[in-house]
Amino acid sequence: MPLRIAIIGAGPAGCALARLLHVKDPSIQTTIFESEGSINFRSQGGTLDLHVKTGQLALREAGLWDEFEKHARYDGEALQIADKNCLCYPKMGAGHSKSTSTGRPEIDRPVLREMLYRSLPEGTVQWNKKLKEVKREGRELNLHFTDGGVEHGYDLIVGADGAWSKTRSLISDVKPYYSGVAGHVMSISNAQERHPALYAAVNRGSLFSYSEGRGVFAQYMGDGSLSIGTWSVHPPDWQQSSDHDVHDPQAVKKAYRQRYADWNPTLLAFTQEADDESIHPRDLFMLPVGHRWEHVPGITLVGDAAHVMTPFAGEGVNLAFADCLDLSRAICSAAASIIPSPPEPNSKNNNGCNTTSQAVAGTPLDRGVRAFEQDMFARATKYQQLTYDSMNAVFFSPGAPRVGIERYFLRMAQDELGYWATLLVTPLVYAWFFVFKLIW
Repeated sequence: MPLRIAIIGAGPAGCALARLLHVKDPSIQTTIFESEGSINFRSQGGTLDLHVKTGQLALREAGLWDEFEKHARYDGEALQIADKNCLCYPKMGAGHSKSTSTGRPEIDRPVLREMLYRSLPEGTVQWNKKLKEVKREGRELNLHFTDGGVEHGYDLIVGADGAWSKTRSLISDVKPYYSGVAGHVMSISNAQERHPALYAAVNRGSLFSYSEGRGVFAQYMGDGSLSIGTWSVHPPDWQQSSDHDVHDPQAVKKAYRQRYADWNPTLLAFTQEADDESIHPRDLFMLPVGHRWEHVPGITLVGDAAHVMTPFAGEGVNLAFADCLDLSRAICSAAASIIPSPPEPNSKNNNGCNTTSQAVAGTPLDRGVRAFEQDMFARATKYQQLTYDSMNAVFFSPGAPRVGIERYFLRMAQDELGYWATLLVTPLVYAWFFVFKLIW
């Protein structure tokens, strides 16, 4: 019988895995269970840059590259890193076209999710299926939902259900912890027409400004809006202990006028011109660097469920897509190795069809998933550390960005350049910033 795969969560990771399995082996029966009532294209986050060896490779193998290029924004690669005076340190111009691209085009997260979802066979996603828990009952792992429903008979359950994954609780007791950084997310709609100066400052890309443990991060979105994040160092109870209502837009704007009073007026304006209804407080959580678990047959995790981190290295969705690509290969390899055999008596799936479970230890599927997890742990640890180092450089390093900008720039570039190339350019980077600081 064909493999039956249950995926928890219809975010980009869950949909990407389902699409990869469908393209690689249509005989694999894949179902996504999603807690939302329908796909929501508007409240799913900011813009993402997909990397060649991870996010882009996954889309190519999923047969979605041509569709992706319809939405890819090569002009979105513009990046400025500035201090509170809006003095830009690294300043990279937009690619404007594929031929001048640095290889990391942007796409809005809602657009990416919609593209992936639309590529799935009808009925792949079951909506309004909020997972309550995964229980081991006999030899089976059963999915219990808050609506009282129970699903069983799956050869593999994949948790793609984000930071607060219910799936993870069966294989790990570790929970995400507060990173020490929090703030507000907000947006400015129709920025080019309504606020041309702010639109020009972002240059259709990203402007990341930070000083003294505070930051204003602005990104241009494909719908013409600006996505703003006001990340700062805060105590864990800041939402309750603040001297203002962190949910009241006018109180929030007043607080930012005071907190950022000595910042460049353009940077302050990002917080003041935001649409009131878009302003929401957010705490940033992360799993420990190097988080891993003892392998449990029949269940695994991908994306944020496995290794949620803060967004300060831009690796989250790329890492999730690398997970999905490797896991799809392991599943398809196991599916190809299955030799049909007579059905076992009294073994039925939830559709009443006889099946022989591939979830038990030692089967090709189990060995493949175990190997996938070991590779994922090593890859995730590398990028968790990169993200953690970036967060520390931005928010917990006195004098940043002026102090330490060289180390920050080289650390962020090392993955792209490689160790030896980074070593070669290190003297040039320090020399360039030495001259820069003499002038500015």
